Amino acid sequence: MSQKRTVLDLERYVPALITFISNKLSHGASSAYRRMFGVGITEWRLLAMLAIEPGISANRICQVMGYDKALVSRTLRVLDENGHVKIEADPQDSRRSVVTLTTAGYALHDRILAVALAREDQLLTGLSAAECDTLMGLLRRMLANTEAIPATGTALPRIGAKRIKTTKLV
Repeated sequence: MSQKRTVLDLERYVPALITFISNKLSHGASSAYRRMFGVGITEWRLLAMLAIEPGISANRICQVMGYDKALVSRTLRVLDENGHVKIEADPQDSRRSVVTLTTAGYALHDRILAVALAREDQLLTGLSAAECDTLMGLLRRMLANTEAIPATGTALPRIGAKRIKTTKLV
């Protein structure tokens, strides 16, 4: 006698699709950046963040990027040891440190940026400018919605029927 089981429909489950895209992009970028520049994806992401917001704290990086503080600290230590960042006491609060790119860090950032933008162009191939704008708007709204999703095991009120399917167990 066969039974039925409810499972995710991975073709319609947004978190899975985002995760699959992210994992494939991250793995490919990390491999390429290690081979070409000697840094992985985490180092690149921190270089990019520091170019955007020079003189920020590790806590701010964690807040913006959703990274664990230990990962950020380890990565900043590696970037510091390699001469790509400078870590100094915050002039307004000596209990905090601020991080800035060095000249070598900016040079590395600029070299990787060209490759990162080419990879993004390839990812967006086939999408019109309007579709890219729509996609960015939707992704920003989804990012904002993540703040309302509990990190604990708290049940959320609604089940998305479109994202499940029933399969037979044999």
